[in-house]
Amino acid sequence: MMAMQYSVTLAADYDMEIIDRRIRDKGPAMDGFPQLGFKAFLSARHGEFGSGENLYAPFYLWDQPEGACDFICGPGFAALTGAFGRPSIRHWIVWSAQVSSDLGNARFADSEYRAIEPHAQLPDLRQQEVDLAKQEAGGKHVLARIAAFDPHDWTMVRFGLYAKAPPASGTNQIYRVGHLSRGRSA
Repeated sequence: MMAMQYSVTLAADYDMEIIDRRIRDKGPAMDGFPQLGFKAFLSARHGEFGSGENLYAPFYLWDQPEGACDFICGPGFAALTGAFGRPSIRHWIVWSAQVSSDLGNARFADSEYRAIEPHAQLPDLRQQEVDLAKQEAGGKHVLARIAAFDPHDWTMVRFGLYAKAPPASGTNQIYRVGHLSRGRSA
């Protein structure tokens, strides 16, 4: 499995209804995309839930990396780059993906990026993150918990999808979910 996210930062006075409309119009095109676990079409508004910026920041969970490649090389991503330029795409190897069958009820998401300490024992850290994801996935209103890492820059991400807004921790970015697409396995 592979997780992926890019983020488009928009001006503080940007009309976010444009993003909401884009998600409504283009989101269903990802429904049933091959090798996609899910794509959460995410947005954040400046000042809401402590967000410092207006963002369009979809998050993907891929069953197979080939699905990500097909998407990035396809017409949907070309349309995004035509509208906003080519974003940097963060991607991670998944340690844990706890996904509820009620995923379609997701209305909010959060992500938290953390540095992996230089001398961290990776097997221990992995187990700690897997255990935490499983524990949090059992929480009320929690529909998905993803724990993943990037060995390029030694960072990890904790990502969640929720039926109700999660609390702001000061280290997490909270988003609204405008659409959630589920894929189909190869």
